[in-house]
Amino acid sequence: MTETTDGPDDDPDDPGNAGSVDATTIIDGEAVAADVRADVTSHVETLEAAGVTPGLATVLMSDDPASETYVSMKQRDCEEVGIESVHVEIDADAPAEELYDAIDDLNGRDDVHGILVQLPVPDHVDRRSVLRRIDPEKDVDGFHPENVGRLVAGDARFKPCTPHGVQKLLAAYDVETEGADAVVVGRSDIVGKPMANLLIQKSPTGNATTTVCHSRTENLEGKLAAADIVVAAAGIPEFVDGSMLQDGATVIDVGINRVDADTEKGYELVGDVEYESAKDVAEAITPVPGGVGPMTRAMLLYNTVKAAGLRHDVDVNLD
Repeated sequence: MTETTDGPDDDPDDPGNAGSVDATTIIDGEAVAADVRADVTSHVETLEAAGVTPGLATVLMSDDPASETYVSMKQRDCEEVGIESVHVEIDADAPAEELYDAIDDLNGRDDVHGILVQLPVPDHVDRRSVLRRIDPEKDVDGFHPENVGRLVAGDARFKPCTPHGVQKLLAAYDVETEGADAVVVGRSDIVGKPMANLLIQKSPTGNATTTVCHSRTENLEGKLAAADIVVAAAGIPEFVDGSMLQDGATVIDVGINRVDADTEKGYELVGDVEYESAKDVAEAITPVPGGVGPMTRAMLLYNTVKAAGLRHDVDVNLD
């Protein structure tokens, strides 16, 4: 599960390096996500033994190819672990009420334990109204105000998938968060805010001293230079580079950005961190792709199984 690369000063012919080789740990999100999916599959079997088949509904109101791809990937993930998949497509030009009615229908279905509305929704649909419409007990994204409140209070029903996935990566690689200085770059409702809340809470993957930075943060470089853990979620390609980081920092790159490139597809995927320069100074770093992305999908399955267990009072032993 661990891949290492030689650090910048690891010249074996340099007497100053004799007997010691620094290395950067490449955090393998694919491998950790596979472990989570295997755990989810086991819990699906526990539910089925109790007569329950967990079900996840995906709702797509978009003609964006990327959104269509994300939904199809989630459907395939469900099939692999034994979760029933229900899919609803709504024309992007349809009235908002059509989406609300579809959510209401899914809220009332006994075979649906989790509901995910693929974001973004069209401009004429209010995103917050959509999130509030979902039954909080089926809100496997963790975005309903009730679930946000429970998260902040330290009594989460569902942790948002990406921040929870980051927690799992930190735990899998034994990254010490207690007492660490952590910087979250980005303050979105989806990643930045819940990530900061999880890092400060009293838990084995919390107890960090956490700073949230954003577009109006002064002296961002100074804050990053003092950080033991950096979670980059600004949505800006290669925004953070190695010169900004403390030697030995753990770098979690949440960003997935398409940039023009001379490739067959005409683009390449990069993170919010400039990988090559950051890799030279980080103790551990997530690649893009293959880092946080697989964890987000795996934690959606995790939350769906948890929702089914809570709904039917079946103990599936999920933390």
